[in-house]
Formats: sequence, structure tokens, C-alpha cells
Amino acid sequence: MSIDATDTPAGTRYGRDTVEFGRAIAFFDAVYAFAVTMLVVNIEPPGREGWSSPAALISSGVGEQFVGFVISFVVIAVFWRVNHRLMALLSAVSPGVIAANLVATAFVVLIPFSTQGMSDAETSDAPLAVAVYAVNISCAVLAQSAMHFVARSQGLLSDPLPLRADLVRFLDTLVTPAVFLASIPIAYVYGTDWARSSWAVLLLLGPLSGAWATRRIARIVAVEHAD
Repeated sequence: MSIDATDTPAGTRYGRDTVEFGRAIAFFDAVYAFAVTMLVVNIEPPGREGWSSPAALISSGVGEQFVGFVISFVVIAVFWRVNHRLMALLSAVSPGVIAANLVATAFVVLIPFSTQGMSDAETSDAPLAVAVYAVNISCAVLAQSAMHFVARSQGLLSDPLPLRADLVRFLDTLVTPAVFLASIPIAYVYGTDWARSSWAVLLLLGPLSGAWATRRIARIVAVEHAD
């Protein structure tokens, strides 16, 4: 594996066969693993009375904390998979791409903090807790998309799609922040339980939007190849 960087008119870049590229992937993997581990810290073990029965354990607040843990574990796992998919599309990384990915990772590392506010028994009914969590997730999604477009602008994609196709994929990505941000007014008007329940809409909208984007991208690519 080479350790050499390539200096081009567009700036320094590190190819997939360099140590720096491997280090970048290893670093981001480690940060995602750390973020997942920090979720466990949010689950506070109850006192002696809480262990007297399953009902007492749930009523102690552990139930809400565990639900928050599960939701955020899935969210971080999805972000990690997306990051791996985006990195797999790259022929090289640049300081700009690494910086953009660091911003996205920073928002992911904040998820345990925002999860604490959303799932703690003392704060879970506060609309601001839902708002902070929703903004946190939305910023992480948008930051990952920004990293992809930074890589595209620097010519670092191995097999770039037509710009129109990438914009369609971006529209598909916007479904997630749209649902989370829409839950903020719901939290203030109807309560935090309704706001958190509204996130389940993604189980329907996500696949529908993904299927639409896949068909649309295939059509755009076919037209481009025909031309």
C-alpha cells in the first residue's frame, strides 16, 4: 500500500491504494463505533426497587431510555452504512472530502447527547428535546450529502452519475430530514409522543421515495447513454 499523495491542480488527493485512504476509513469507522457505544451511557440503571419486577423496571424510566437507544442505534447504523457506500464510490480522498466527512461525523457523535434529552424520563415530554434530536439528525443527513457533492466537484467519484441523477438521489435523501423537521411543530402542538410516532412515516415514505429515485435515475442514465 502506497503512502504517497498526488498533487494535482485541484489539490492534494490520496488514492484508494494509499495508507491515508485506509486511515480515513478506519478513523470514521472508529468514530461511528464510539457514537454507538456512547448510547449505552444514556441508559441509567434503576435502584433496587426497579429490579423487583418487569413492570417496575419499565416504570423506572428504563423503558423510554431503551426505546431511545434502539432508535438511535438504528439511525447511527444507517449513517455508518451510508458513509461506507459514499466512501466506496470514491477513487481518492482529498482534504476537502475529509473535512466534509468530519462535519458529518461531528453531527453523528452528537446523537447520544440529543438522544439523552429525547429519552430521559425528566425531559422526554419537552418539545425542545424532540426539536434538538430532529435538527441533529437532519444536519447529519445534509452533511453526508454535502460530502458527496464535494467529492463530485473535485472529480473524486470513480463512476459519477449524471448531475441530474445525483440531484434525484439528493431529493430522495431529503425525505428523512423533512420528516424529522416536520415533527418539531407536531411536538409543540400535539405533544412529543405524537412527534416521535410521526417518525414511523419513514417506514413508508423511505421505500416509496427510494423506488421512485431508482426508477428515475435509471431513466436518466439510459437517456445519457443513448445520447
